[in-house]
Amino acid sequence: MSTSLRTYVFLDSLQPQLAAHIATTCRGYFPVPYVASLFVEIAPGMAIHRLMDVALKQTRVQPATLVVERAYGMLELHSEDKGEVRSAGEAILKELGQKEEDRIKPRLVSNTIIRAIEPMHAMIIDKIRFGSMIEPGQSLFIMETEPAAYAVLAANEAEKAANVRLVDVTPFGAFGRLYMAGDEAEIDSAAAAATAALQAVSGKEGRSDSKS
Repeated sequence: MSTSLRTYVFLDSLQPQLAAHIATTCRGYFPVPYVASLFVEIAPGMAIHRLMDVALKQTRVQPATLVVERAYGMLELHSEDKGEVRSAGEAILKELGQKEEDRIKPRLVSNTIIRAIEPMHAMIIDKIRFGSMIEPGQSLFIMETEPAAYAVLAANEAEKAANVRLVDVTPFGAFGRLYMAGDEAEIDSAAAAATAALQAVSGKEGRSDSKS
């Protein structure tokens, strides 16, 4: 069975909140702020082990996350040396026999801003999040992406652009999900930056056959 490249995202500077979220949820070597990071998502899922092996044997990157699902596999690699991360990505692409442009172009599944969130709604989200808490009255930005790992690109660029809180991000599964909170104007700026980042990604059009 051939391996398809779903997501290929190079982050030149991992933002502090996203780095902290990865450290909270990962089982590997956690990153610190401002390192370079690479997220790769492929199908079928088990093939991700082969790609991580290639990257680790040929470069000096560290892995934070390895997720293997029935359909998809996802990994994160990082280093303070941007060149090492780029070399790891090149090794992965060579192993796949593909180019970066062969990745699937991200699709924005949903893009919602809830303004002045109600207290009980905020409490429910705070119970299930792995990042910052959302306070009643703040605005909440929710984004859903396909393929899933593009959610980290949206999170990183939104954090660069605005003074917002990263509530949660899920970069694996059928869809990626991002939750951010903050003042109304800041959330508007974050949402615009996240959307623009996804729209700027080149790639192939994917077939939407995922189930949530």
